[in-house]
Amino acid sequence: MSAMDGMTLMGSRRPRRWFRRLVVTVVLLALLGVGVDRAAEWVAEDQLATRAQAEAAKYDVQSAGTSAKVEGFGFLPQLAREKFDGITLDMREPTYSSVQAEDLSVAMTGVHVPRALLTGDGGTVRVDSADLTLRMSPDALSKVASGLDGLTLRIADGRLEARLEVRGVDVVASVRPQVQNGRIGLVVGDTNVPTALKDAVSSLLARGIKVPQMPFGASLRQVAVDGQSVVLTATATNLQLQAA
Repeated sequence: MSAMDGMTLMGSRRPRRWFRRLVVTVVLLALLGVGVDRAAEWVAEDQLATRAQAEAAKYDVQSAGTSAKVEGFGFLPQLAREKFDGITLDMREPTYSSVQAEDLSVAMTGVHVPRALLTGDGGTVRVDSADLTLRMSPDALSKVASGLDGLTLRIADGRLEARLEVRGVDVVASVRPQVQNGRIGLVVGDTNVPTALKDAVSSLLARGIKVPQMPFGASLRQVAVDGQSVVLTATATNLQLQAA
């Protein structure tokens, strides 16, 4: 191989080496950016969880622990425009009005955040809307409810069942819960009572039960049976999370 051929070969290798170095540099910078983005997200999620737990306590809701997850792609770009696509909160082993529930989750949308969120220096997090899902046992619902003395609830064969005493008669009735003006009405299905007493039982249960104010001041929208649990769904708007 001539000297000229050797110089040509060396010259062709240099661009390839330069390109490889460029690719490695770009990859390293991308990984660094992802790491910084994720670290900042962890800090913000911790701050949001702390604020949410403090706000929930105002409604007599406590939990074994609260976690927050910022939704959407790219945390720092969202923070730069001071608005998150959404936040999902999960409260483990919550107590609702001092009664043990199973789970409380909150899906927030339109979350306006101050950049000071990362430093914990204050500022208010404003939430356009939040959908709450509170899961509890029928026994727990019986304990927090008011309006029907002696009422106990349970789930049998996938249906909610109400037990109470009416005019000296022990009543057992399958019921369908439905929200009516902030209360939980109980629509009677099958029951063990005589026909002459059924209208009185239906009227009494239809008036329903009242539950304490929902977390974050949310309005009760729906009640449903899911497995062995009763699920309460509620919506809050214009929610504010202050620095704890």
